[in-house]
Amino acid sequence: MNKNYLKTALRNLWRYKGFSLINIASLTIGVVGCLLIGLFVWDEKQYDDFKGADQLFRIYNQRTTSNGTTNMAMVPPTFAPFAKQQFPEVEETLRLLNIPNRILLESGEKKGYEEKGLMAENSFFSFFPLAFSKGSAVNALADKNTIVLTEKLAQKYFAGKDPVGKVVQVDKEPFRVTGVLAPLPEHFHLDFAYLTSLSSLNVPKERMESWGWQQFFTYLKLKKNADPGAFLIKFQKEVKEKSNPTTQASGYSYAPFLQPLRDIHLKSSDFEWDIARRGNITYVKALTIIAVFVLVIACFNFVNLATARSFRRAKEIGVRKVIGAERRQLLLQFTGETILLSIISVLIASVISTLLLPWLNNFTGKSISFNILTQPVLALLLIAGSLVIGIAAGIYPAMVLSSFQPIKVLKGINTISTNNKQVILRQGLIVLQFTLSVLLIVCALVVYRQVKYLHDKDLGFSKDQVVTFQLRGGLESKIAAFKNDLMESPDVISATAGYGLPGDIFAGDEIIVPKNDNKQYPVSLFLTDEDYITTLGLHLIAGRNFSKNFSTDKDQAFIINETAVKELGFGTPQHAIGQKLHWNKWNKDAADPVKKGKIIGVIKDFHFKSLHEKVNSQVLQIYPEYYKVAVKIKGKGVDRALTHIKTVWSRYVSDPLDYAFMDESFGALYSAEQKLASLLWIFTGMAIFIGCLGLFGLAAFSAEQRVKEIGIRKVLGATVFNITTLISKNFVYLVLTSFVLAFPISLWAMNKWLQDFAYRVNISWWIFILAGLLTLLVAIVTVSFQAIKAALTNPVKSLRTE
Repeated sequence: MNKNYLKTALRNLWRYKGFSLINIASLTIGVVGCLLIGLFVWDEKQYDDFKGADQLFRIYNQRTTSNGTTNMAMVPPTFAPFAKQQFPEVEETLRLLNIPNRILLESGEKKGYEEKGLMAENSFFSFFPLAFSKGSAVNALADKNTIVLTEKLAQKYFAGKDPVGKVVQVDKEPFRVTGVLAPLPEHFHLDFAYLTSLSSLNVPKERMESWGWQQFFTYLKLKKNADPGAFLIKFQKEVKEKSNPTTQASGYSYAPFLQPLRDIHLKSSDFEWDIARRGNITYVKALTIIAVFVLVIACFNFVNLATARSFRRAKEIGVRKVIGAERRQLLLQFTGETILLSIISVLIASVISTLLLPWLNNFTGKSISFNILTQPVLALLLIAGSLVIGIAAGIYPAMVLSSFQPIKVLKGINTISTNNKQVILRQGLIVLQFTLSVLLIVCALVVYRQVKYLHDKDLGFSKDQVVTFQLRGGLESKIAAFKNDLMESPDVISATAGYGLPGDIFAGDEIIVPKNDNKQYPVSLFLTDEDYITTLGLHLIAGRNFSKNFSTDKDQAFIINETAVKELGFGTPQHAIGQKLHWNKWNKDAADPVKKGKIIGVIKDFHFKSLHEKVNSQVLQIYPEYYKVAVKIKGKGVDRALTHIKTVWSRYVSDPLDYAFMDESFGALYSAEQKLASLLWIFTGMAIFIGCLGLFGLAAFSAEQRVKEIGIRKVLGATVFNITTLISKNFVYLVLTSFVLAFPISLWAMNKWLQDFAYRVNISWWIFILAGLLTLLVAIVTVSFQAIKAALTNPVKSLRTE
């Protein structure tokens, strides 16, 4: 019996080649989309999945100001020792400090600039079970000036020799190598090249006991029976009592929260100042929904085409029933045929997915593997998936086909075209298919416009042709001469030195406003020189720039931005000029610990961070804390300018120059959105193509069912245009209905997505019109092909049998 079913299924596949090709193609495309996205989603959910991870938490702060609430990954250094000393449910703590700049690493004659460094406490390896290829985790970071290298760095600087016990120079300071880590787990939320001991940090004791200096990443290991919720309530209460009296007077407050370790990768996309390898749970969910959409559309195709062509098999069913076939057997037969189609599609999709996987890995920066021969669990999932898809897509058509009454079908009574339920179902599925397609088009257009907006928006400064590099080798003390030498080249427009460049690290500090009863306000602080505003192209809207012609500018002048004018209570930029500001100096001296000055200028707001975040109060001042140099060069002289900069650098510093372009740093901020836009276009194209395959098949069957009607109409004088319109109009009505359903859903979804951006595009009405017209055009072209083909058929042939 089963052998007979298989033979019949194969014969039907061959007999109805067009139907089989359309269904196999649409199911294959749908399965490819699901497979690739499924592999990506599965990979994203593997992060930090190791024994004991459920006891580990990261502390983060929710900071509340007049602008709203933000999540901050960094917390004060005192959180960890306070939690361990005061709460018995805390078993162990860990503090990490990011090393934001590239360090110069030297071992003998070998030297190079390295990034991705962390300062960590010795408890790091009791939190994260990382393997050592050389050395031991025991006390690896216990002593001052110790360093643990990754295997890649160890090979680079020691060429296969055992580096444990050897000394390397880190920015000219000696560090002893205590261990070499084996390659880091692929699904570890931290990505680093080296670790140095936190005890190497030269910070005063009172600074490490601060409740306001939020610079550390802090982890807790709770005891097995501890209640995280109960601990958090107590911890929040203690933190608020110790921190709020100080912070609330400054116009903000913060509250600590616990984040499970396994949530860090996918649920930290909105955190400020995070160093974790972050995914985005929203994007993962969105891609999962899109993959399901594509597969559902493919399954709808099968249901539509199977029910539409069922009249072709009516007599076969009638004969089978007359000779004794039961409905259960017919259900099994027709569902089996669908499962066969599904298995063929899954096999083809597996081959295509294997070929596309290198592209996916390159696109996402992952190393996902897909091999059903070496991954038996995956093979079983594919088999189960084939069965589920086959049953889901085939059960309804099988029920329709098996329900035919043999007497009617053998008499030639067409029960299909008169069955309103089936007609309504087919029309409903077409509407759903194109609703999903229109929804995807609108989403793709909005994401594309937002990404374009992020790249094209006026940031309030000029980031193009700006070269940045860190000061080294004591160059800070010779900065004036260095800048003068840089300006000798006609290809160099200007140069500035300071602490805080757009897209780079800057200082978060507080400014005192005497006018407001000496109230302290949190601000972004930029330590600059007289050429900062000119080099970066900032726009002065009131007052003047810093100038060497005014000897008091160094010690008594501040420049603020538009937002600071409002938040500090100065009313207008003009009224802000001359207002007094005070600032507690970093390098305090007993004679003059506070800088007291006046506002001499107001600049237009500039975006030094991602457009996900609102511009806050910004304060610029001249202060001898130089960290980096920015050089503005002419667009047509980039190579000459870089050669000149390197030459000047070599006069002052023996180490090689390590530079970057500012626009490249900013472009990297939106890589996730760019990838989402690309994926949306790909899957939108897949969904539309699958939908069009279904329309193509349905139009063909519609024309076939009405072949005699078309012949009579042509004999009576109907034109090709008349016939084409006759066949196409019903499909066009269905596509138009899909617009009405898709627009409100897409509007809601995109408004929700755009809320993640402080600065965003408006969803214009023309986006919906364009999406509708694109879909309608594709649908009309698809249907018209079959309609015109039917209209051009010689009516004599179609009427000859009458």
